Amino acid sequence: MPTPEQILSGLSRISNDWQILAIFWHIYFLFIAAALISGYRPSKKLTGTLLSLPFFSVSILAWWYGILFNGLIYALIGIFLVIISIRFPAGSISIGSLWIVVPGILIFLFGWMYPHFTEAPSLPIYLYAAPTGLIPCPTLSIVIGLSLMLNSFGSRSWALILGISGMFYGVFGAARLGVTIDLILLLGAVIITITAFQYEKLESGEPALGDS
Repeated sequence: MPTPEQILSGLSRISNDWQILAIFWHIYFLFIAAALISGYRPSKKLTGTLLSLPFFSVSILAWWYGILFNGLIYALIGIFLVIISIRFPAGSISIGSLWIVVPGILIFLFGWMYPHFTEAPSLPIYLYAAPTGLIPCPTLSIVIGLSLMLNSFGSRSWALILGISGMFYGVFGAARLGVTIDLILLLGAVIITITAFQYEKLESGEPALGDS
C-alpha cells in the first residue's frame, strides 16, 4: 500500500498533467446536465452507461501512475455499473422529488468544482479544469449527485455501489489523506445509501422514491 504522501503526489500529478482530459469530462457532464434541464429524458440503460464511463477514465489514469488500488477499484465500479445499466428495464429516466434533487445538485457542483489537487492561479479555472473524471472523489461526487437527481434509476444496487464506494473514499480521503473536503462526498454517499433502501418498493410494483 503506498504511503499517504505517495498517494497525494500521484493524485496531484494526475490532476495537473491531464487538465485537457478534465475539460473534456466537464463538457461531457455539461451536456448531460443540459439535456436534463431541457426536458430530454433518455433511457435508463443509456444514461446509466454514460454515467459509468468516467470510472474507467479514473481507473486507467490510476494504473498509469501506479496507484494500483484505485485502478482496480474504479475498474470494478465501472464494470458493475455498466452491468446494472444494461439490465435496467425499458423506460426513460425520471427526476426525483425536490428534497432529494437539491442535495443532488449540491454534490454535483462539489464534484464539478472540486477544489483540491489542481494547481489553479484563479478560482474560475476550477469551473472547467477541476479533476473530475481524473481522480476518485470528484468523480464519485458528480455521479452520486446526478444519481440522486435521477432517483438512482430506481435501482437499489446502483445506489448501494455508489454509496458504499463514496463512504469509503470520503472517510479515506478525510482521515487518511487529510483532505477534509472529502467529508462532503461522505455526506452525499450517506444520503444515497439511505435512499437505496426505498427502492425495495420498486420490486413489489410500487412507485420508486420521488415518482408520482
